[in-house]
Amino acid sequence: MDHATYSSIVSFIWGIADDVLRDVYVRGKYRDVILPMTVIRRLDALLEPSKEKIVAMKKHLDGAGVANQHVALCQASGEAFYNVSSFTLRDLKNRAKQQQLKADFEAYLDGFSPNVQEILEKFKFRNQIPTLIEADILGHLIEKFLDTRINLSPKPVLDADGNELLPALDNHSMGTIFEELIRRFNEENNEEAGEHFTPRDVVRLMADLIFLPIADRIESGTYLVYDGACGTGGMLTVAEERLKELADCQGKEVRIHLYGQEINPETYAITKADMLLKGQGAEAENMKYGSTLSSDAFPSQEFDFMLSNPPYGKSWKTDLERLGGKGEIKDPRFVTQHAGDPEYKMITRSSDGQLMFLVNKLSKMKHTTELGSRIAEVHNGSSLFTGDAGQGESNIRRWIIENDWLEAVIALPENMFYNTDIATYIWVLTNRKREERRGKVQLIDATEWYVPLRRNLGKKNCELSEEHIRTISNLNLNPTETDKSKIFPHEAFGYWKLTVERPLRLAVDLGPVRLERFERTCTKEKEGPLANMARRVAGLWGIGPHLDFNVFMDACETDADKHGVKLTVKRKNLLQSGLCDTCEAAVPVLKKIHKLGRVASDPIHGLFEMEINGKACTVEYEPDTALRDTEQVPLLEEGGIEAFFRREVLPYITDAWIDPEKTQVGYEISFTRHFYRPAAMRTLEEIKADINALEHEAEGLLEQIVGRQIYETSLVSRIQGIR
Repeated sequence: MDHATYSSIVSFIWGIADDVLRDVYVRGKYRDVILPMTVIRRLDALLEPSKEKIVAMKKHLDGAGVANQHVALCQASGEAFYNVSSFTLRDLKNRAKQQQLKADFEAYLDGFSPNVQEILEKFKFRNQIPTLIEADILGHLIEKFLDTRINLSPKPVLDADGNELLPALDNHSMGTIFEELIRRFNEENNEEAGEHFTPRDVVRLMADLIFLPIADRIESGTYLVYDGACGTGGMLTVAEERLKELADCQGKEVRIHLYGQEINPETYAITKADMLLKGQGAEAENMKYGSTLSSDAFPSQEFDFMLSNPPYGKSWKTDLERLGGKGEIKDPRFVTQHAGDPEYKMITRSSDGQLMFLVNKLSKMKHTTELGSRIAEVHNGSSLFTGDAGQGESNIRRWIIENDWLEAVIALPENMFYNTDIATYIWVLTNRKREERRGKVQLIDATEWYVPLRRNLGKKNCELSEEHIRTISNLNLNPTETDKSKIFPHEAFGYWKLTVERPLRLAVDLGPVRLERFERTCTKEKEGPLANMARRVAGLWGIGPHLDFNVFMDACETDADKHGVKLTVKRKNLLQSGLCDTCEAAVPVLKKIHKLGRVASDPIHGLFEMEINGKACTVEYEPDTALRDTEQVPLLEEGGIEAFFRREVLPYITDAWIDPEKTQVGYEISFTRHFYRPAAMRTLEEIKADINALEHEAEGLLEQIVGRQIYETSLVSRIQGIR
């Protein structure tokens, strides 16, 4: 199909909206009618030649009592769909009475096969019929789509002498026209365009990132391509075209099967319709409706190539609840074994589920093929750094990086997408890294590589040129260190999160005011024996403050034994909270005492040597939660945790220690840290020149101000003299 024909068909269909729907629909709702009608007219044109055969087959099957008729009817139509009604659109064009047209049109729609019915249902097209009938425009709409100036049929339009008036419209060309209509409507509706439509320049880059590194290893055979947030199917379409192109260049014959899942009903309908219009009936069946996270349509399927632009910054709370809630999720996609943890959880906060889509893809990688799987996915910046060590986002990054699946992350220019101007990134992953890439991750800063658009499309004001796409792809294909490309070992992104403890130091106050308040608390808690104990100990010790809580508790234990009082945990806590205050001068509160021979002292990890009753012991102190702090130690820290702690903590806090049971490993990726370029400082000469210029300007202003004051004073004097 030549460009002129393509443009004329697109423009004609686009013009139908203004010709027929204006004053009945607002512009943002034109697509609700035009897109499904385009699908209906194309399917109608494809089925026209076999109409009689389909109707006859339907009558025969009904007469024979055949229940499952789908395969036979598809064979009769020669397509992956059919319509068993007695009508075509041409039969409906001349209906004069609106109510008869409504009944016949609805009967016509009801005659389509189940796969088309699903498309119409998701488009909610039947909801438009009352409006079209009430406005008396349904007949006009049908007539427009049957206009003799355009041909949506796969057969050419001929004159009486057999000369071609209008060329045939093959499936691929029809699919291209439909995609162009989708693009235009998306641009008209910019607020929602970015929800389901990724700019083609970004998609082309993503396709090159997953295909070019293995282009020379493509073999003849079958490849499966998957998008778990497929939107209108544009990524799958571009990926299919690019893979075929690269295979052809290698002289290979490939069969490509596309798989996708989409939760937005209209967008899903567009995807499925697009496949049918291209003659890809089998591929249309691989497009599934529903939530990828809570209702995975391909739970046991593995794919060769996967690419997506999942929703980011959006809540997935509903999916989380359907999966059982954060603490109860058992889905093996999101709870696995890693780093010695049999239930390693990769569950992000409910406010943003974008990384969950990536985990879903990674669970579908092929591990037994030569090429394995390659993945490209778009994320915003939060996927790089949100989440502390041990939290879902960090656990996902750790799982990915420690499994050596992350190949590269590319920072895109801002304002690349229709509905957001924030920073976006493409993650490239594979489970078959080349030898030189193993154990490493490449970061590419492409934020300055773009060309401005002549007209903004929503928030999109720039795009990647073909040269930019080649540059980025080549950097990924041949990883080298430049000012825009950095290569790091895995450990560069990891850190230990240490919990730094300090001992709890308590001073005991047995003064009358404190004792009286304590007695009121004991009365409230029905702990009279405890109040009596405090009075007795105070009588022996005096009011204090006493700086050794351990000795105080020993005295309480002795008194309790003597008076038959059981010193429960609750009572010990009451003594501590009611009679004690933290005090830096106090002796640390003991938590455990070990025999020195059994447990070696290790001050860095909270095991201190002490002499108690003349015997050397190893003791643990009770930590003061108010003084608890955390430190991040890079995995590449020379000497590791201990060296860092001795250098950065102990010189300033001599009684600190690390709780090893709380130490966690986290990962984050910071483009700012690795690509930050400080602005060059001005020279002294430049600063001096600026100061001199300011002084000169100030002097001029002062002269003007003073001069005006002299003039005004003189003028006032003269006026007074005249008077």
